[in-house]
Amino acid sequence: MRIAEFDALPARDAEAVVSVWAAIPAWVTDVVAHRPYGTVEALADHAARTAGAWSRADLDAALAHHPRIGEKPHGAGAEAAASRTEQAAMATADDDVTAAIAQGNRDYEQRFGRVFLIRAAGRTPAEILAALTRRLAHDPETEEREAAAQLAEIALLRLRTAVTEGDPA
Repeated sequence: MRIAEFDALPARDAEAVVSVWAAIPAWVTDVVAHRPYGTVEALADHAARTAGAWSRADLDAALAHHPRIGEKPHGAGAEAAASRTEQAAMATADDDVTAAIAQGNRDYEQRFGRVFLIRAAGRTPAEILAALTRRLAHDPETEEREAAAQLAEIALLRLRTAVTEGDPA
């Protein structure tokens, strides 16, 4: 949709769009409340700035909706569709990489109490595995910051995919 259309949506409809980017209720409400933006850049700047204030509770709430890396997202909603697109490269992963990511997911969840999150779009399965392995060595505070940063990257990628300046392609 074009930015003008997003700016003009009824609040409930705009909230449904923004919640696909990151399911953090206070953030969704804030992004919608600050309309109109006029440009995608202004929208992305505000979304990124306010994402910097996400708490651990916000992160945990948003991750409740994210599938594990390497597992097919279930459902027919916009968030599941976005996850399928973002994780498309996992379909080409070798069996050993897939198995290592699955084990890493289990190790990560045991260590940090939430699913491993990474902006998968633009990354190969081997790069995802390398990041997962590296992040397993983080202390909880460092990992919380990195997971929140990854969530923000995903949200901004989804925002820029959903909202354009001009005519939709």
